[in-house]
Order: sequence, then C-alpha cells, then structure tokens
Amino acid sequence: MIKTFKEAHGFARADVTLANWRTAPYSRWSFQNVRDLVPTAPIAAQAPAAEVPIASDAFLDAPMETGLDGASTARAFLDYAHTDAFVLMRGGEIVAEHYAPHCDPNAPHLVFSISKSMVALLSGLLEAEGLIDPDRPVTDYLPEAKGSVYGDCAWRDVLDMRVSLDFEEAYLDPLSDFARYRRAMLWNPPEPGLPAETLADFLLTLRKAGHPHGGPFYYASPNADLLGVVVERVTGARFSDLFSERIWKPMGAKGDGCVTVDAIGTPRTAGGVCVRARDLARLGELLRNDGVKDGRRIVPAGWIADMRENGDRQAWQEGRNVDLPNGRYRSQWYQSGEADGTFCAIGIHGQWLYVDPSTETVIVKLSSQPDPLGDEENQDIFAFFRALCRRPA
Repeated sequence: MIKTFKEAHGFARADVTLANWRTAPYSRWSFQNVRDLVPTAPIAAQAPAAEVPIASDAFLDAPMETGLDGASTARAFLDYAHTDAFVLMRGGEIVAEHYAPHCDPNAPHLVFSISKSMVALLSGLLEAEGLIDPDRPVTDYLPEAKGSVYGDCAWRDVLDMRVSLDFEEAYLDPLSDFARYRRAMLWNPPEPGLPAETLADFLLTLRKAGHPHGGPFYYASPNADLLGVVVERVTGARFSDLFSERIWKPMGAKGDGCVTVDAIGTPRTAGGVCVRARDLARLGELLRNDGVKDGRRIVPAGWIADMRENGDRQAWQEGRNVDLPNGRYRSQWYQSGEADGTFCAIGIHGQWLYVDPSTETVIVKLSSQPDPLGDEENQDIFAFFRALCRRPA
C-alpha cells in the first residue's frame, strides 16, 4: 500500500510553502523537490538513467578519526552533519556513497552556491572562444548596467567576488534587501503592497559601496546571478540549454538537472541548480582531469589552470568567509592554498564539491543542514574530508 505523504515525510505536503521550504524539517523534502515549489528550466542529460548506489557499509562503518568527538565512523559523521547524499570517488571510480532514508539517489538535489561554480565554467568556455574578456567592463556586455554597481567594474571583479557592493547576505532577516532579492527570484512569497521585480531588475538597483572595485574579497550572490544574465546575453541561448549541451551531456551526466528561474525565465545561477550527487561528482572528476573526458576536451585547460593557480591571496585574507587560512578565490571556486592543491565549491545548508588532486579524490556532500551557514560544522567538514582523502579506498 502506498504511504501517504505525511507517513513518508512526517508532515503534510500543504505544510511546505514558499515561506518555510528552506527550513527544517521541510527542507529534507523540498531540497529534492524544488520543481514543486519554484519554476525551473531543465538541464538535460544525453540519456537519463536510474542508478543504483553501491554497497558501502564496510567503508562507512569502519572505525576512523573523523575530527569530531563522538563520531568514530564516516556514517556517524555524515548523520551528524545532516547529510542527504554523499559520494566519494577515487581515481575516477565511486568507492563509497551514502543516502539518508528520506533521500532518493536519483532525485536532483538543490546545490545552492555550487551553482556559482557551475556557471563560471560557461564563462571559461566563452573566454576561450573570445566572446568574453575578463578584463573588459561589464557594460560592454550589459549596457543597461550603467548607473548600477556593475557600471564601472570589470568582468574579473565579478568572477572573483571583488565588486564593491553595498549588499549583505542576511539569510535570516525577512525585512532585508536580501529578502527582496529572494522575492525577485521567486524563492520567497510576494509581500502585499510591494511591487514585483524580476531578478535582472533587482540586480540593476544595486549600488556601490564606499571603496573601489578590485579590493577585498566580498562574497555576494548577486554577482553570480549577473554571470548568468551576461552568459545568456552574449550567446543568445538559455543558460540551462547551454550548460546541457556544452558540459552536462559531454561529461556523461546520467540524470537531468534543472535551475530555478524567475517570472520571465532568468536563471538563478547563484544558487538555483539542482542535480544528482553522482553527477556532481562526475563534474568534479572532469575538473580533476583538467577538463577532459574520454579524450575529449570539455573545459579549456588554460581556464582550469588559472582557476586552480591564481586568485589574490591578500584579497582573500582581507575578506574570507570560509575556514581556509591559506586560501584564494578564483572564478567562483575556492582554493585551499595548500600543497595538495585542493579546490572546492560550497553551498549553504551543507552542499560541497571537494576535489583533492594529490589523492585523486572527489567528494560530494549534499545536505539539509538547518543552519544556512553552519560555520562550526564547516570546520568539522574540512577536517573530515581531509581524513577521507588520506584513507585508503
């Protein structure tokens, strides 16, 4: 007999609304069912197919030092960290994976700000083709940005989060400009008496802070939404179609993904992409292999080298928001700055794509962490990932 929704999830479907879908306990369901809540555009795979997780009990339940008191196995740590899906690859092979009881391995999961790192790959392709130059001003590609914060900054400032932007990511303040931003992307319900805005409308109302562009690292999601707007303007194609044809299909994704869109179809490239955990691991493996899959180059080698090796260390030190003391930030990707050459993409509520070239390891962790930021948990997770990379497969 088919379970009722409430029997399966512990709450009724009607209990999940635009006002609460990113909060516990509803997020355990909504992060895998975003299409039920927000308009989306598909990111098509070449030949979608269901996949069966490998048996991983021996790996997950073996004693290990996780870096967290009271968690003496990988499974115990993953449960502590509100993990929905976990995949570990070594040398291109999946060696362990874990899915919470409420998680469907074949459902696309919201990856939040890992989306930023994904749209940056398209920027890299367009740079290699001469359609975008990181040193040119944003207004060369989006003339209507004149008069906004983006009216006098370079594309590189946007890519590296060095725009002088008067904007705060106040995730938990319902009255902030950030809440207005969330309404424009259709992630929050409309407010009675307030005019509706599209995402692009909102971006062009943003203003400059009191210092020049190109200064300290300042993490601000609107920058990555602007990337999506410009990618669509330059190519004349939808982000979802472009990502599908240029990256998702060529790299061998097995599941369709999607990206949330606003009222006129503008993609939420700062945080609206939803994909399977295994496919996200395949994307990490593509980058670990310098952008090549089965002998075919998908991502330009020069862009990957620049992303992994460059980025202003001083700008990072002055503004860093992640526990990477020697880190850098380049083209929407985090660099560890350590000898292992680790780089990663991170999203709120516990989303991770972590690549350690020195051990040929790729780790994906998708989560429904109740605290959007979870800074203390982030420190634990870095230690856990490093321990996993040192552990024999």
